[in-house]
Amino acid sequence: MAHKKAGGSSRNGRDSGGQRLGLKIFGGEEVVAGNIIARQRGTKWHPGRNVGVGRDHTLFALIDGRVEFQAKTKGRVFVSVRSMTEAAAQ
Repeated sequence: MAHKKAGGSSRNGRDSGGQRLGLKIFGGEEVVAGNIIARQRGTKWHPGRNVGVGRDHTLFALIDGRVEFQAKTKGRVFVSVRSMTEAAAQ
């Protein structure tokens, strides 16, 4: 009598979910101290003035203000937060 082998389970289906990395706040936007500006692996963006770095390289605002991006030497982009009084002075 002919037999058919039982159908095995699929070998696919092990993909992991996305990590939700990237910029959360863009240049010119206002932030409150503690707001996350960017989530990243490594330092794609570097911390500038009034920006802190978390253990996982997350950039966050240290003061209330407006976010600025500046390109500097070696192709590095620095993220800074300017206070509203500082921005109004210029």
